[in-house]
Amino acid sequence: MIPTTPGAITFVEVGPRDGLQNEKTLVSTADKLELIRRSIDAGARRIEVTSFVNPKRVPQMADADDVCAALPQTEGVSYIGLVLNARGAERAIATGTLHELGAVCVASDRFAMANQGQTSDESVDSAKAIVAMAQAAGLKGQVTIGASFGCPFEGEVSEDRVVAMATRLAAANPIEIGLADTIGVADPAHVARLVARVVEAVGPIPVRVHFHNTRGTGIANVWAAVQAGASVVDAALGGLGGCPFAPGAAGNVASEDVVYMLGRAGVNTGMDLGKLVEANHWLAKVMDRKLPAMVAQAPAFPFIQTA
Repeated sequence: MIPTTPGAITFVEVGPRDGLQNEKTLVSTADKLELIRRSIDAGARRIEVTSFVNPKRVPQMADADDVCAALPQTEGVSYIGLVLNARGAERAIATGTLHELGAVCVASDRFAMANQGQTSDESVDSAKAIVAMAQAAGLKGQVTIGASFGCPFEGEVSEDRVVAMATRLAAANPIEIGLADTIGVADPAHVARLVARVVEAVGPIPVRVHFHNTRGTGIANVWAAVQAGASVVDAALGGLGGCPFAPGAAGNVASEDVVYMLGRAGVNTGMDLGKLVEANHWLAKVMDRKLPAMVAQAPAFPFIQTA
């Protein structure tokens, strides 16, 4: 397959959920809502706002219902709630403010058990059921395959296994199927192969990608995925993130870095880089530390010409 560069991709901001879920210091509901507001102001039109999980296991998401109750109702903005089971889906639907349910299945048994108490095959069945629940409620359903590129407990994950899972998921007709590098072990060659295979297997259903930058390959993996046919890209403001159930998982690819790279390459994301950088500086104050994103630490480029 000859790599091609698309004119545009769909950008998904996942900072309010995946960016914050592993933080030890609890972020206030008000600050989460401000992060969502700033993401919208920067151009985000799909935002993963929270997850409906056991607050004892993920304390940072204990205010999921409060966040959803106060979401700004902005035309053209789609809010996503992550759910792992039917109970979570019921809670998410009951909020009345979400537009999409994001289901998760996992490509390895050991991580699937750690993440949601199911085998890998059972997680696929559960994800399909959640998509059906979303559709029955008049919402959209999407699915992410966690540990698509490697498992924190079992190591390498078969590409054939991931393709087979994606094919099974496609039968539920989700709006997209995501491939997640949950622990940041992927490399661009692996990404290019697997994304191309899944695109071919599930088309015309779009393929979304979700990368972590644990080993410094995240931004390169985004580029490889986009050239291989992925049309939807997740990223988190500031490069925050991690998984409570995946040892060693570090931050997501940063929204600022992804938007800068794709924009310079002529790929439209619909995002305003300057406003993302401003939001980065605000979030750094909330978190009381410098954030991993690189672009926000560098001078603006191209330079502004002055008389």
